[in-house]
Amino acid sequence: MSDKAREFEFMDKDFQKIRNLAHARAGIFLSPKKRDMVYSRIARRLRTLGLSTFEQYLEHLEEHEDEAQDFINALTTNLTSFFREAHHFDLLSEQMLRLADSRRGPIKIWSSACSTGEEAYSLAITAIETFGTWTPPVRILATDVDTNVLSQAKRGVYASERVSKLDEERVKNFFVKGKGSHVGMVKVRSQLKDLIHFNSLNLLAPSWPVKGPFDAIFCRNVMIYFDKPTQYKVLSRFNPMLLDDGLLYAGHSESFQHAADLFRLKGKTVFAPVSKKSTDKV
Repeated sequence: MSDKAREFEFMDKDFQKIRNLAHARAGIFLSPKKRDMVYSRIARRLRTLGLSTFEQYLEHLEEHEDEAQDFINALTTNLTSFFREAHHFDLLSEQMLRLADSRRGPIKIWSSACSTGEEAYSLAITAIETFGTWTPPVRILATDVDTNVLSQAKRGVYASERVSKLDEERVKNFFVKGKGSHVGMVKVRSQLKDLIHFNSLNLLAPSWPVKGPFDAIFCRNVMIYFDKPTQYKVLSRFNPMLLDDGLLYAGHSESFQHAADLFRLKGKTVFAPVSKKSTDKV
């Protein structure tokens, strides 16, 4: 999009400041190729706030702390689906069964970028199916930096097409179809919600309101938005949050060779924390 065709003037200094703020607040790395995307998304905030320039918006952002969350929400991309990268859930099922034989306490799983909730509910379904009970020995923490998608995740209500690719039996077992004014929608059954605790969390925050250690951490298709130093910083905090026999599930295009002292590849986009007690068995 050319600057002449734009509703608002968008200077290089505006883009650079937004890049710096996005990186500082949420670790998001915005390449120069993202300039049009940044303009489009932040321009919506200008319209919402009744502002006429990006300079005014950036001043508003500095003066109003409550705008910081809307700023991050505007820049984050939330592409997800139920049982995305399905092999991870098959492996998780095997992992949970193995852990259940050796542990009395609940199996703890962290969905660290849960978006609109499909991943967290897929984890809950996997746990229920694995143990054959609505009350499996599993507890799931689901967090996200974007408060808007987190609210949707908590509601657990989706358009019917979101579950169209799931097995019919799964849909019947775990979702309630909407009626009347809710036709075309589905809602997750309450038993799934009972296994999940949702909370807002920024992976770049100085401290995390999270109590580990975890048996599994899902952080999929998030690291691709971070530069290598930021990735390493997050991974260095994930490492002690995992038990020695725990696993980190990453996205299909994510590789952590630059953090070989923290995690080692165990399988297809699955990593084990590097520790003296770690095992080679998956």
